[in-house]
Amino acid sequence: MSEVGTRLQGRVVVVTFENPPVNGLSYAVRVGLVRAVERAIADPAVAAIVLAGDGRHFSAGADIREFGTPAAIAEPTLRQLIQLVEGAPKPVIAAIQGSCLGGGLELALAAHYRIAARDATLGLPEVKLGLIPGAGGTQRLPRLVAPGRALELILGGEPARATALGESGLLDRVLAGDPVEEAIAFAESESPPPRRTRDRSVDPAALAAACEAARIRLSSERHSLPAPLHAVEVVAAATLPFDKGLTVERLAFVELMQSPESKALRHAFLAERAAGKVADLPADTPVRPVEQAAVIGAGTMGAGIAVALLDAGLPVWLLETDEAALARGRSRISGIYETQVQKGRLTPAERDRRLCLLRPTLDYGALAAADVAIEAVFESLPVKREVFTALDRVMKPGAILATNTSTLDVNAIAELTRRPADVLGLHFFSPANVMRLLEVVRGRATAPEVLATALVLARMLRKVAVVSGVCDGFIGNRMLDAYVRQAWWLVEEGATPWQVDQAIERFGFAMGPFRVGDLVGHDVSQAIRERRRAERPDYRCSTLADELCRLGRLGQKTGGGWYDYPDGPRRPMPAPEAEALVERHRATIGIAPRAIDDSEIVERLVYALVNEGARLLEEGIAAKPGDIDVVYLTGYGFPRWRGGPMYYAEQVGLERVAARMREFAGSTRGDPVFWTPASLLVSSARAGCFAGAGGKR
Repeated sequence: MSEVGTRLQGRVVVVTFENPPVNGLSYAVRVGLVRAVERAIADPAVAAIVLAGDGRHFSAGADIREFGTPAAIAEPTLRQLIQLVEGAPKPVIAAIQGSCLGGGLELALAAHYRIAARDATLGLPEVKLGLIPGAGGTQRLPRLVAPGRALELILGGEPARATALGESGLLDRVLAGDPVEEAIAFAESESPPPRRTRDRSVDPAALAAACEAARIRLSSERHSLPAPLHAVEVVAAATLPFDKGLTVERLAFVELMQSPESKALRHAFLAERAAGKVADLPADTPVRPVEQAAVIGAGTMGAGIAVALLDAGLPVWLLETDEAALARGRSRISGIYETQVQKGRLTPAERDRRLCLLRPTLDYGALAAADVAIEAVFESLPVKREVFTALDRVMKPGAILATNTSTLDVNAIAELTRRPADVLGLHFFSPANVMRLLEVVRGRATAPEVLATALVLARMLRKVAVVSGVCDGFIGNRMLDAYVRQAWWLVEEGATPWQVDQAIERFGFAMGPFRVGDLVGHDVSQAIRERRRAERPDYRCSTLADELCRLGRLGQKTGGGWYDYPDGPRRPMPAPEAEALVERHRATIGIAPRAIDDSEIVERLVYALVNEGARLLEEGIAAKPGDIDVVYLTGYGFPRWRGGPMYYAEQVGLERVAARMREFAGSTRGDPVFWTPASLLVSSARAGCFAGAGGKR
């Protein structure tokens, strides 16, 4: 519940505000702050005002619960609150602890002085929502710090530690102690006069040079979004009279609020926060303690999972079958940390502290005390049977047994144990210590407290958790299968692998399907295809990738796949050998290649994702469209500024998407039912958004 309080200490009034979880500047908080500051200004016993948060956060900015509601713009607005603070005839000091972001930083910029705890984080992340600071941040920040630094904070959107800003001019003092007590002492001992940020000047030459450098950098980016471009021009307006600069900022902010990119980014932001909320999992569901962990398998994935757990401060047993494999796993983990030290992301002391938590072992019995065990071995049910039989034998009662399988049946794995209620899937994405997505796969027997604990563990690991039901491939890889099969059929019909990749990368994907295949390794996907063909006689896909594997071209691991890599993995070159393979394959199946334009490539790849996503919603594998969007935004390189496949389809128009699918059904190769629009897609088309049958937003 929002609460604003005041206390008088000597002649200094401390105004505190509390609005969990991150002290958002809600309507109630704004009303309370305006009243408290006005009373302090009017009270002759008050000589100075200190603004402080709840002791944990100053403010993370706007209250996201008010997004899109009248409360977000109700008076007093944030701009009106800021105007009151900056114009106060008595000195106002912002005492900053914890997060000071967005509108919270804009409020602090309007204070006459700023005192921060060393570990406070300050930033203007609006660009990540396709916006710019809208309450004076673009005009006040370059009046306090060097123009280049101001642009760095606004265009990057990343928060900075107070210690990194201590000499920038943004903060007056940075200290290890309590900034509130320091602010009171500062006001009482020095009687500082009011000092308005708006009255400061900007060096026109320095600002012009910084803005031009930013324009050049943005023009070189593959996808230049509107918000950064607008931000540069608005910051450039800081040489105008202050109120005129505010007008420029406001006009740009309002324009960006209506942009499709900002709407998509705001959807993504809210979808991430909603993803961890499970409709049938009450908030008070008990959770089990997770204080020690085990990882079975020290390969690339297992090592990455171990690092993610170590980064969270958890002791980790790392188990392998022989000393050589265990040594390779330890080397992988040490290498990850050494790279972080070399890049300045980690101190040697912190590296050593984390490595001290690693407990390599060849003995399953050593894992007995772990609270969670995560299996990361070869993607084979017989191999996983050996692991889970052993875990079931040695793990303590109440321990969680998790599989990192990307496609196999979690229910079948759970049935290998005497404790299926304790089993679920934790599908990490490679590299597991970097990628944000964690698919939490809920088995038929998974206990509610096990699911709740997995969601808590995801937060400990700083992952975005999305809950999936059990099916082949879960959410992400089941949709990926449809996407990749469509890519192969496009090549059979006349496109080249590099044309497909370039088209979807221009759309905004981080990498196209053929480059991804080379990166992951084609033998991995071949094993999955062989299993699917054996289990599902109706499963249809091109044999192009199988023929590539028969040539020994497994991707980057063998020096080439669809591409050659003469200058290293970052410089793929179309492979003549792969091109010849495609031509032979077309001749064998009797296909005369046709010209395929990039728009068809994009539609077929993206709509393949959409149709399979709709089926996942119908079946209840995915709970809501936003969950599917989050999976593809955080795990599969879908452009965030397009909002995810399901959101994107709604913007295109579901009726138009369904109509295009029917056109593809009659004019393209592949499975004849592939392009039959999912029932949910058809039923939702008239409303324009996915709803019903698990698809309710």
